[in-house]
Amino acid sequence: MSLPTEVEFEEWSSWFKCLADPTRLRILHFVSTNSEPATVGQIVEAVGKSQSTVSKHLQILSEQRFVLTEADGIRTLVSANPACMTELPAAAAAIMGNSV
Repeated sequence: MSLPTEVEFEEWSSWFKCLADPTRLRILHFVSTNSEPATVGQIVEAVGKSQSTVSKHLQILSEQRFVLTEADGIRTLVSANPACMTELPAAAAAIMGNSV
């Protein structure tokens, strides 16, 4: 197995930094286990944090492409990025020197 590139290490580092927060993990778990996109209000209720706190965490998750957001009138719909289901485990495997 070849050594990952410096660019890959930088990107993966930003992913794991993003996930190093329990609230972001709760949000990601909630949207990942929903069968349809969730509203910000539903996420607020599910994780028990204020709307401003959830919005801040959603922005960080969105910047790292863990969640996808879509405007729906006055609401914002949030869903998990399906690419993360393969890319994150593959990155972890590469970091640990395993292939997936």
